[in-house]
Amino acid sequence: MSIALTIAAGMLVIAALLCVYRIARGPRSLDRVVAADVLVVIVVAGLGIEAAISGHNSTLSVMVVVSMVGFVGAVSIARFIARKESEPSG
Repeated sequence: MSIALTIAAGMLVIAALLCVYRIARGPRSLDRVVAADVLVVIVVAGLGIEAAISGHNSTLSVMVVVSMVGFVGAVSIARFIARKESEPSG
């Protein structure tokens, strides 16, 4: 089981690096928002792996809070961008 968790953690690290690359190079701000949202999901998955390795369930509350903050942040930024793009330029 330890090998599986190590492989999963390695895959999460690679996915996080790809998300950071997309945040840095994203051609549009919406691409950056999606990459940041995926990065939050990767952090939550990493916390889940940490909880599985350590065997305690106190990480669950942290996972819920991080998920809620990520969701609210993504929705707020998406609404801001949608409002900004709908304004007439001039």
